[in-house]
Amino acid sequence: MQTIEINTTQNVIIKYEIAYLRDRILAFAIDFLILVGAALVILFFAALFITSKEMMMVAVYILMVPIFFFYSLVSEVVYNGQSIGKKAMHLKIMKIDGKEPQIGDYMLRWIFRMLDIYASLGMLATLLVSSSGKGQRLGDIVAETTVIKVKPSRVMTLSDILMIGELKDYEASYPEVRKLSEQEMVIVKTVLNRYIKHPNAAHEEVILSLVKRLKEKLDIQPLEGNIQFLKTLLNDYVYLTR
Repeated sequence: MQTIEINTTQNVIIKYEIAYLRDRILAFAIDFLILVGAALVILFFAALFITSKEMMMVAVYILMVPIFFFYSLVSEVVYNGQSIGKKAMHLKIMKIDGKEPQIGDYMLRWIFRMLDIYASLGMLATLLVSSSGKGQRLGDIVAETTVIKVKPSRVMTLSDILMIGELKDYEASYPEVRKLSEQEMVIVKTVLNRYIKHPNAAHEEVILSLVKRLKEKLDIQPLEGNIQFLKTLLNDYVYLTR
């Protein structure tokens, strides 16, 4: 699993999972099927209302060419980096510096799409995405973008990310932690890890906000400091729910 760490303008490090090549191919296939479906609908209605074969071909050409030509560009601009296929596969275009792509970035990717995908029958895109450490085809490299997974490829469990020893003689300090879901505890662990790895003001602010919300939701008043409180909650959760 390839990941990319993006340092946002707020100086917060966010780790994203780079989209697998197979997911990008499936997203492309879904978009292609949508275009084929649109073409069939256009042909059907053209056959109903136009009797002249020559006029029908002209009408179909005028309607279909812009759809096939501009579909990827328009859909990615309108849906903020997601075509319908990318939405279905939970993928999204992202700038590697953490900023949202602009119209110019989408246009660069769209222009080089002709070379990456169509002119080379997808071989150039496949080669570059597979060999690039950031999952970039030529259009991504030029636009300084990549494609990330909005939804992780697998749901991580606490046993995957929480390294603690056996807790045979452990005594839980906050039994109320059982009110939290595993996904919420994964968020706690992720926020804690980011602060430990990058102890800056932005991550400290996130820690303070998280502790405040946890105290309100669990209706507790911790006696220890914020970092130790979060660590204790994690240990309590594992002990009480395993």
